[in-house]
Amino acid sequence: MAIAKAERLMNLALCLLGTRRPLSKRELRGSIEAYLEAGSDDSFNRMFERDKDDLRELGLVIETVESLDGDIGYLARRDSNRLPPITLDAEEAAALGLAAKVWQQARLAGAASGALQKLRAAGMPEAEDAFELQHSALEPRIPVHEAAFEPLMLACRDRRPVLFDYRKANSARPEQRHVEPWTLECWRGHWYLAGFDRSRGAERVFRLSRITGKVRTSRSGAFTAPVPDVVTVRETVESWAGETATRTARIRLRSDCGYPLRSRATEVRELGDGWDELEIPYGHGLDAWLVEFGPDVVVLEPADLRADVVDRLRAVAKG
Repeated sequence: MAIAKAERLMNLALCLLGTRRPLSKRELRGSIEAYLEAGSDDSFNRMFERDKDDLRELGLVIETVESLDGDIGYLARRDSNRLPPITLDAEEAAALGLAAKVWQQARLAGAASGALQKLRAAGMPEAEDAFELQHSALEPRIPVHEAAFEPLMLACRDRRPVLFDYRKANSARPEQRHVEPWTLECWRGHWYLAGFDRSRGAERVFRLSRITGKVRTSRSGAFTAPVPDVVTVRETVESWAGETATRTARIRLRSDCGYPLRSRATEVRELGDGWDELEIPYGHGLDAWLVEFGPDVVVLEPADLRADVVDRLRAVAKG
């Protein structure tokens, strides 16, 4: 009967951890029962290489050592595969537990869960033991639906410039952007990328849901602009969305539509016939936001905002 892969991996790990000298493939094949069942040398070699890669993926540090006569051996030193003493207080343990749950919808879910398991095995207290909280039922989530999130996250980490096609709010056709990515941040349910836009020669913030196609790595690998110590993504988005406003706009909005606009309104009046009148803060970029609501919004005043919205709608219609 074929031996389960989990048992085969466990036996290989025990052999590599238990040896004081590097073991060759021949020695490992003769010591592990599952490898004796391999029908040929090629079959064994493929099985061993997959198992070795799987153990490394799980976190086992396997060294490859070449002897004086050219033979290749393998071992996993205990001091290289032992966690240092971990001293976490109750609050730190609870924070790590919550952080691991946050990434359930991203590729980091596996890494976060694996890291948490290792920490618990090393004696990290359970969050439930650390806190008898009424908010232990809270399950924080960070929604990650955009395909651009993962490549941009890696590009931010590795400091690699990227290329992508971006569709602005007032345009139906995407434009290519060449960006040095700094950081990603989630704000009001949407992900934003902050970075240096080489095409514009200035700092810009991009909403990931407006990135079309694949994110590509630029051939010019070095950043040309310094990365700021503090990147204020939310403040930048707020200013472009009209959050930091000093004026007031008056709009008509269809009933039961445009909840984001209603949540910001300083005053709402029912007009009847399926329309309401709202007063909302007016700042830079509000015209682009209002265009997204299409025929459900009519700008009453100020006149310059109305003209900007009309211009954007005409541009979209021509596109």
